[in-house]
Amino acid sequence: MEEELIRIDELKEFEKELEEKDLEKELEEKLEEELKEETELEEELEELKELEQLEELGVEEEGELDELEEVKEESELKELELKEELEEELEVKLEELEEELKELDEQLKEEKLDETELEEELEKELEEEEELEELDKLEELEELEELEQLKELEELDELEEESEELEELEKEFEEELEDELAELKEEEFEEEDELEEEELEEELEEDAELENEFGRKRRIRNWRNLNNWRN
Repeated sequence: MEEELIRIDELKEFEKELEEKDLEKELEEKLEEELKEETELEEELEELKELEQLEELGVEEEGELDELEEVKEESELKELELKEELEEELEVKLEELEEELKELDEQLKEEKLDETELEEELEKELEEEEELEELDKLEELEELEELEQLKELEELDELEEESEELEELEKEFEEELEDELAELKEEEFEEEDELEEEELEEELEEDAELENEFGRKRRIRNWRNLNNWRN
């Protein structure tokens, strides 16, 4: 969008330069014509001065004097005619220049209107682009939130599965301990020494306490993990 605005400004400057060059050429041509006319007038004036100088030098012949007077009158008439023509031409050229200036003013006004329209369109496009970018960002955020929720649910499912596996392992461990206890009890009945029976009972009690403590801690830890993930 900025490149288009820069190109528009460059085109306008180029058009202005062309218009100024055209006006300069026209003015130069007009000045050249006026200079030519002035040189012609100066030449005629020099001729008149020469005639006047001849009169001052004392030209005595009447015929020559009459001719000189006629030439002088003719030159004066020509000078007046040239001046009138120049004035008329200048008036016409001035009118033409005024019309051209009016046209240029109108063109500039139209160009300014076009510029304002273009700027408004560009602003609208920029606003639309910003809105689209914001919508895209919102969609991305929603997708990320959905993914995070899915991950949390998957992790919760995994934790539940792990807790179920732990419970099964605890059950198996308890069953094995019960079997061992039963075997130990049978062995106790078979043994004759009372001291050995007491020691075995103490060991069994310690094993049972350890088993209960281990199972209780594991259940508490799993329960806390589940609560933390749900919260």
